[in-house]
Amino acid sequence: MKTYKGRDLLSEGLQICTRCIYDETVAGITFDQNGVCSYCKLVDDLQNQYNTGTKEGESEFLKIVQQIKKNGIGKKYDVAVGVSGGTDSSYMLYLSIQYGLRPLAVHYDNTWNTAIATENIRKVTSKLGIDLYTHVCDNKESDDIFLSFFKASVPEIDGPTDIALAEVMYRAAAKYGIKYVFEGHSFIAEGVSPLSKAYVDGGYNIDVHKKFGKMPMKTFPNMTFWKFIYWTVFKRIRKIRPLWYLKYSKEDAMEFLKKEYGWQYYGGHHLENRMTAFHHSYYTPVKFGLDQRNNSLSASVRSGKISRENALMQYAQPPFIEDELIVYFKKRMGLSDNEFDEIMNREPKSYKDYNTYKKRFEIWRPLFSILAKKQLVPMSFYLKYCFPSKDKK
Repeated sequence: MKTYKGRDLLSEGLQICTRCIYDETVAGITFDQNGVCSYCKLVDDLQNQYNTGTKEGESEFLKIVQQIKKNGIGKKYDVAVGVSGGTDSSYMLYLSIQYGLRPLAVHYDNTWNTAIATENIRKVTSKLGIDLYTHVCDNKESDDIFLSFFKASVPEIDGPTDIALAEVMYRAAAKYGIKYVFEGHSFIAEGVSPLSKAYVDGGYNIDVHKKFGKMPMKTFPNMTFWKFIYWTVFKRIRKIRPLWYLKYSKEDAMEFLKKEYGWQYYGGHHLENRMTAFHHSYYTPVKFGLDQRNNSLSASVRSGKISRENALMQYAQPPFIEDELIVYFKKRMGLSDNEFDEIMNREPKSYKDYNTYKKRFEIWRPLFSILAKKQLVPMSFYLKYCFPSKDKK
């Protein structure tokens, strides 16, 4: 079985951003005359646009909160908040209460949650008195979809989870007449992931599953293109990312959650779910040479949390992998050691080898530009999905 030992970028002789640790192999990257990469420039532009972490940013967020409260009059809930048991989403619940909102916690269970994540959700929602809406996918169906992506040899093995959560959020919001959804993403803490590392859409799910799956999609909440249009254009459910406006420290949030709610850390970014952990800690680094820790490490360098040298040292070390995670993956997927190795050794593919909505997103770019400005779709979606990709095949 292949292993991954980390990437020592300094010894690879690649051009590395002088401000973060993105290197010349990152899709679509360019460098200015000072060696600063285009992704650092993108983060700066977003920070200026949203006044992140400033009084102006908080003032703008307060205006949004007032709109949410006004729209929630006569309804049971003001806002839907996606929860995973991770740091950001758990903190979103607390933040919603602090701003006087009545949140509904929404969770998509792909049946690969760690016990820690499940307990984190229970602890925070219980202590804050927040109702929880959960959609559970049939475990065999969920595994069949994941196995399809594994057999397809594409990086986005956990991509279906992202689409399913987005669809479940819209469904829950529509059920209760909620017009606002909070997402816990912070470009300050996490950066903006390059397209080649994280492409997802409902059409991609359909095509990959059609080619490699065995079970029909019945309980999996897929979001087709026209469902996406329905939720955003006709139902006009807005997606808000509070941490794009507010000052936020993931480290401080962790300590607060531990102290106030008995919340537990799960070992690393995105490791609250075993499939996500397999994806980030083993699958993409080993098969594709994509170690997505550079997103959060680069973000930490930009924000002054750690030094660039420290980040490069961490990146050169292998990521944390839960004991027996690979064995657990093989068992759930019904794969022998030889079958697992054979699939891992197949030629890597990308979303470009399958049918997706990417070209349609590009054609509809003028509409999505308007929707992004009205916060009906995330600005990061518009920037990543609605322009021709610059990544190499």
